[in-house]
Amino acid sequence: MKIKLLQILSKVGINGFLLGIFAAIGLAYLIPEWGSEEAGVPWKPLINGGIALVFFFYGVKLNPDQIKSGLSNWKLHLLIQVATFLFFPILVLTLLLIAPWVKEDFILGISYLSALPSTVSASVVMVSIAGGNIPGAIFNASISSLLGVVITPAWMGVLAETTGTQVDFLPTFLELCFKVILPVVFGVLLHGVLFPKLKNHLSRLKYVDQIVIMIIVFTSFSESFAQGIFSPYSASTLVLLALTMLGIFVFSIAVIWVASGILGFGVQDRITALFCGSKKSLVHGVVIGKVIFPDAALLGLVLLPVMLYHIQQLILGSMLAGYFSRRTTK
Repeated sequence: MKIKLLQILSKVGINGFLLGIFAAIGLAYLIPEWGSEEAGVPWKPLINGGIALVFFFYGVKLNPDQIKSGLSNWKLHLLIQVATFLFFPILVLTLLLIAPWVKEDFILGISYLSALPSTVSASVVMVSIAGGNIPGAIFNASISSLLGVVITPAWMGVLAETTGTQVDFLPTFLELCFKVILPVVFGVLLHGVLFPKLKNHLSRLKYVDQIVIMIIVFTSFSESFAQGIFSPYSASTLVLLALTMLGIFVFSIAVIWVASGILGFGVQDRITALFCGSKKSLVHGVVIGKVIFPDAALLGLVLLPVMLYHIQQLILGSMLAGYFSRRTTK
């Protein structure tokens, strides 16, 4: 019975990682003092070391040959990157102008969500299930992750001004280069040496990413709960925020699907554009957010819309992938 329940949850996108995120937030709510700066635990060096490790392994897994071979399908790549880094911020800016129900305190987090890169593993897995262009998904997810190190803080330098928050692009970019780009470069350089030894253990390496993310979520929400950041918000306010995230997701996939059809893409490329262009990376959101928003309590508030979007893109994305899988196998 237990195994069957886990299989059902997995089919709709609710996996161990997502449950771990919920557990980290729940633990932060119950005992915020454990994750706060006063806890006496060296959270900062642990997190910094974990971030470097996550992106080092990401670099090791990157296959330079696959990236080179994916360059030819430029229309697909252009649509996905434009959707990720241009369409989304414009959509959110427009929404915030015409959506009086969005609380002012959530505007920074929603703006941050719009500037994030696409996911890597979730996009590729869902494209694979749906019968899409897998090499195209790998190429775009990888490129999006690297572009995000530059484009996300650059966008936030503009978008954050609407909330009165200052984001200095150059210091943020340099710190991200040190924490993200350098580990990725070292990983890529050692791909030929380490990947053959690690390829049989890739399924276990994902736990490194997940543990680091859960620690950052736990410490951020601990500070937020300790300072009473969420106390002014009712359950109905959070439900309304979740519905807003759902609306953004549904609208984005509709626009991307229509745009890919207008451009004359085949079904496989349309599926790839749909999943890669509509996804936003929680991993990059947490890691880049840790640099852009050094105040842990503020980071918890900023990450709330990102996590709500992440949950819905996993659940609805899994359902869509299953739908396309059934349709393409008929």
